[in-house]
Amino acid sequence: MAALFGARVRRLRTAAGLTQAELGARTHVVSTRITQIERASGAKPTLELARALDAVLGADDLLVELWPYVYREAFPDWSRRFMEYSGRAVAVHEYAAHVVPGLLQTEGYARAVLSVGRTLGGEEQLEERVALRMGRQERLGTSCRPELWVVLDEAVLRRPVGGHAVMREQLERLLETSEEPHITVQVLPFDQGEHEVMGGSLTVLTLPDGSETAYTEGAHYGQLIEDPDEVRSFALTYDRLRAAALPPLMSLDMIRSVREDNHRGAKVPSRSERRRLAQEQLQQPGGRQLRGGGRRVPGRRARP
Repeated sequence: MAALFGARVRRLRTAAGLTQAELGARTHVVSTRITQIERASGAKPTLELARALDAVLGADDLLVELWPYVYREAFPDWSRRFMEYSGRAVAVHEYAAHVVPGLLQTEGYARAVLSVGRTLGGEEQLEERVALRMGRQERLGTSCRPELWVVLDEAVLRRPVGGHAVMREQLERLLETSEEPHITVQVLPFDQGEHEVMGGSLTVLTLPDGSETAYTEGAHYGQLIEDPDEVRSFALTYDRLRAAALPPLMSLDMIRSVREDNHRGAKVPSRSERRRLAQEQLQQPGGRQLRGGGRRVPGRRARP
């Protein structure tokens, strides 16, 4: 994709009768940067530069539309496949151990999280990554939006990412999700002790054809799992996490308590009380249909 982008820039530049130095001057970069882009060498073009090239060369948004594909080439193959699957998934089920999942992050929270990445190349690249993350959230407001079910480790609520003001805004964003019928948030409290996904996060995606894929992630690694038997095992693990977590209404109460910095008020009920309250919620009108004690899967037929 970088080579295709470079070829388009070279063709448009030649058609416009511009030298590399002239194009560089008009887009506020050195001529060697244009050379790198046309030869698909060096750093990938930034989104701002793609827009500038598009405007100067009259490309009618062609370069801007190509840029996301160039950017994704910086990620490993498995990561690109995961992003592709996520964009098509009809159900996204996540367990987050350390930070709020990207689909529910505020802009301030996302900027704080992305600013500590080891591969970050500067402020401009940070803004591009924030813009991309915010852009992926737009799907949640469309008619083809996926069902999103998130289990947050209690540590996610307690860690003040970006400072107290940013964290308060993020907690308010989580509370707002209670008004969205396609989004469910639960909290896995500390008192649940050890579990199968300690030290990492887990995502299980349901695709339009009913198949599933899983993704596990740590601080500096990620793994896409596509083998059906392994995916089923991870889906069961996710069901266990959800069953151990607080019911949705209690989870919202805990988020409110943390938001108000009233840790003592975040009372964690016993397991038997949680089971009782969860059953009461399910028996209410409009209660969700769950599988294996936890996960709602729309339009899915039971496995034999």
